[in-house]
Amino acid sequence: MIKTTLNIEGMMCPRCEKHMNEAIEQAFHVEKVTSSHSKNQTEVLSEAPLDEELLKSTVEAAGYELKGVASEPYEKKGFKLFG
Repeated sequence: MIKTTLNIEGMMCPRCEKHMNEAIEQAFHVEKVTSSHSKNQTEVLSEAPLDEELLKSTVEAAGYELKGVASEPYEKKGFKLFG
């Protein structure tokens, strides 16, 4: 899994967060999308790295501005009984 963090300007409310989440879900095959207007961030979990040019055009088409992209490996944190 890959966690991609997008720094986005222009989200002002929870409705903007929903709009951004839906735009990402429509453009990419992702596991999970979470946006925060107060942090100006959207976090995307996916199986493969996301195309940054397509990310930029998706964010701009939704009416926002992409300021930065950072990706890192992601491991689900689960409950472990032993070890």
